[in-house]
Amino acid sequence: QVQLVESGGGLVQPGGSLRLSCAASRNIFSFNNMGWYRQAPGKERELVALLHSNSGSTNYADSVKGRFTISRDNAKNTVYLQMNNLKSEDTAVYYCYALFFNGLDSWGKGTLVTVSS
Repeated sequence: QVQLVESGGGLVQPGGSLRLSCAASRNIFSFNNMGWYRQAPGKERELVALLHSNSGSTNYADSVKGRFTISRDNAKNTVYLQMNNLKSEDTAVYYCYALFFNGLDSWGKGTLVTVSS
């Protein structure tokens, strides 16, 4: 198993920026991929960004392309989500996600991002 601990959420004004962090309790190369999902009130959880561990390739939801960037620090076993030009519709609980090579997955407890003036 693995523990994923998110941090960096908070209240930000529209147009502002936040950086979320996800610290894993084991080497991130143990995972097939890692990423971020979010769930807004009354909506289903949706994929925001995905980072493939071996290739380093990334995938983004259309709604965040050009504004959000996923990255990693291998030495710190940490994955980041840099969020720029935030909009009110980005308000959600953001969850860190990791997929093992055997198909099992693990989730963090989430961090709340609120975009409001």
